[in-house]
Order: sequence, then C-alpha cells, then structure tokens
Amino acid sequence: MYKKVHKYLEKIIPERHPIMREMEVYASENDFPIIGPLVGRYLFQCAQLVKARKILELGSGFGYSAFWFSMAVKGKGHITMTDGMAKNKRKAFDYFKRAGLQSQFDFKVGDALTSIKKLDGPYDIILNDIDKIDYPKTIDLAASRLKKGGIFITDNVIWSGKVYEKKQDADTKAIVEFTENLYLDSRFFTTVLPIRDGIAVAVRL
Repeated sequence: MYKKVHKYLEKIIPERHPIMREMEVYASENDFPIIGPLVGRYLFQCAQLVKARKILELGSGFGYSAFWFSMAVKGKGHITMTDGMAKNKRKAFDYFKRAGLQSQFDFKVGDALTSIKKLDGPYDIILNDIDKIDYPKTIDLAASRLKKGGIFITDNVIWSGKVYEKKQDADTKAIVEFTENLYLDSRFFTTVLPIRDGIAVAVRL
C-alpha cells in the first residue's frame, strides 16, 4: 500500500535504538513479520496518550512491539505478551535485557486466545496480531478486558490490498469480517489507519 509514501516516511523518521534496529534486521533476514517502525511509533504515542500502565499483546513474536510499548511506559508499565513459540520468548528477553528496558514483562507461551481467557484485565491497551483466521474471535474478548477509554489495536487489516479483491482466501475473509464487525460494535469507536499494512484502532466506549 502506497509504497512510495511508506518508503519516504521510513526514510525521514529518526533512527531507532540499536537493539531495535537489530530486531528489524533479524526480521528482514528471516522473513519474520513485525509491525515495523511506522506502526511502532504509533504504539508509543498511544501508550503515552492514555498513560498506559497495563498492556496485553495477542501475538508478540520476539518482542518488537513490546519494545516500543516499553519505551513509552518505562518502569511504570506491565506488558503481558503471548506467542506460541518458546524460542521467541527467549529471544525477546535477550533483546530486552541488552537494551536495559525497565518495564515488567510477562510472556505466556501458547495460544493467545487461550491465554487471554485466563486474564481478567482491565487493560489500557490490547494489541491484536494473531493468526488472521481468528481475528473475529478477538472482539468480545478485548471488549470484556479493556478499561473504558482503552485502545484495541489490530494489525494487518488492509492485508496487502487483498481485502478489496473479489477473490478472497479464508484469512482475508476473516479480516474483512473482523473489520466490519468492529466498526458496527457499539462498544467501540473504530478508525482504520492505512499505515504500513493497515491498523484498526478502536477506543472502548
């Protein structure tokens, strides 16, 4: 989406923390999807705006988005992360330690939807970046665990433009269903921002 615009924006944003750049290089070399610096800066802003203290990530990978959140909340924040692979937990904590991040981190290895059902909240921010086929299942779970005024952020809602193609696979259909349902859900006020691969930003009413 708007590749020339995104290349321009990525060129002019300030340089990141050296460990964060290391994470970006790892992601690029290993074809590992991360939110990238443009969305990362937005996560930082959201955390600052709502004075976030308690954040939940559904699908954390090796900690790139949590790194941005941690820089925003510093030692006052608690970030709960989820991912299906133990090696991503080890990698994340290695990055966090070497960067000297001060936040409290809790990393739950396993299915994100199973993990969130065991958590009560309320959370200031919930970031959603799980398997796309499961996106529609996250709305009720997020609504019941966000505080009023909290933010529900979901990545990949433009999905490289597949969402407006006539032929859609199961993942794409799930993203479209999720986005339409989120817009119509009276518990949220939602906007889709066309940053990188598109993010849905929903405020809990």
